[in-house]
Amino acid sequence: MSYVDTLRQWDQAVTCVDRQDLTEALRIFLAIQEPNSKIYFDIGCLHLLNQDLDAAEKAFDCSIGKDEHLAVAFFQRGTTFYRKKRYEESLADFQQAFKALRSNQLIDYKALGLRYKLYACEVLLNMALSEAQLGNWEKAHDNLVKALNYKTDAKLNIIDRALDSALKQKLFKPVEFPSKVLFKPNKHYVAELEKKDYLGKAKVVASVVPQDAFSGFAPLQPQVEDGPTRPKEPEVLRALEGEPHTVLFKFVPETSDELAVVPGNIVFVLQKGADNWASVIFNERRGLVPSNYLERLEMSLASKQNEGHGIPQPPSGEPPTRPERKGLTPSEQPTDNLCIVKVHFTFNFAVSVPPGSPYAVLMEKISNKLNLPSTAITLSLTSELTEQSVITPSTDMESVWRRARGLRITLWCDAKEQTDVNPQSEVPLVALHSYESPNPEDLNFHQGDTITLLSRVNQDWLEGQCNGNTGIFPASFVEEVPVSGQSLI
Repeated sequence: MSYVDTLRQWDQAVTCVDRQDLTEALRIFLAIQEPNSKIYFDIGCLHLLNQDLDAAEKAFDCSIGKDEHLAVAFFQRGTTFYRKKRYEESLADFQQAFKALRSNQLIDYKALGLRYKLYACEVLLNMALSEAQLGNWEKAHDNLVKALNYKTDAKLNIIDRALDSALKQKLFKPVEFPSKVLFKPNKHYVAELEKKDYLGKAKVVASVVPQDAFSGFAPLQPQVEDGPTRPKEPEVLRALEGEPHTVLFKFVPETSDELAVVPGNIVFVLQKGADNWASVIFNERRGLVPSNYLERLEMSLASKQNEGHGIPQPPSGEPPTRPERKGLTPSEQPTDNLCIVKVHFTFNFAVSVPPGSPYAVLMEKISNKLNLPSTAITLSLTSELTEQSVITPSTDMESVWRRARGLRITLWCDAKEQTDVNPQSEVPLVALHSYESPNPEDLNFHQGDTITLLSRVNQDWLEGQCNGNTGIFPASFVEEVPVSGQSLI
């Protein structure tokens, strides 16, 4: 069985448990051919719910065999032995679970897909109960005293009650694993099991037929019965705005209201002016193109048949001269007399200034481009900053501009780093109330814990760090420890 199949069946079984269908969940789990330690653990938990202690013991044996460091599996097998009144084996498994904790106060299995925290004090309590069942009340008392060193505020009451019972040599209740809490597969892996349509459905973006919804590889062609003997001009071409023209020569715009076109483009002329300029539409853009660069396109089908099947050759010869634009202001005229300054920085860029510009004009252009103050910028004629190459306000700019070739010059630029203000110091918070949440992104803490504020999420939620864990929590559950400076909450 592939890992994908195992993951799919695992997810199906866990879903059945959520629906309270334990019989179907167990059937799906047992159908998995190569279960891992977590799946064996889930099988053992379901057998415990069904009071099938022998099957639960075998499942937990397999889980430990797959992962000998899974403390919660030792804990569950110890519980199984305790129910079977095999107290020595129960004590041994609880000791193994405590050893796997490695002197930690608890193990949080949330990252592994199990919403459960195994506390060391609870394991010691069950060890003490097993010792009590064997008649070793002194060892039971010692384990409970040891549990006091690992207790948390939430677990204090059960340890105190067990200690009182042990002093009176009375048995107390064991700590049991919550029912129907199972290991779940990674939700991101489960999401990848569903088939995804990465291409999506085809959509018509252009067709010769109005309101064409065809989504195949070819546009829908109009079908008519008893077609005319004489070819007709397509209706859709007459419905387009403007007259179709073919571009004969490449045209490079020099102002913002002109359009760039190349030979072979089809444009639609809206209006031709007396100054030899035409207002056209091309690729849903409107602009000006010289009229003598265009040739009217005959769209009738009869003319197409007479043209033959070959591809027409591009026009030969030089394009006509550019017509003059009437009524343009000086600012709209092409600026061919500007000098292009190429600047090497952490990236390369270019600015345009009039030749012979003073230092202040050149520096203003570059500082605006970099969004930096001019005092933080150093210009140089070479890549190395030397006393001879650095350009300063006192530099003779005529000697600089004499280095230009064909209205082009290359300079190098260096900028001083802009230091930010000192980072804000950490803000300590104190918990007013205990907060526990099943959400993995939340930060759990107890009353009186100290929390380090990391950031403010919104008006009601904060992000902080406590006991080595990081997460979000309600702002109303904490207050700021009085320190010098401004408050952040």
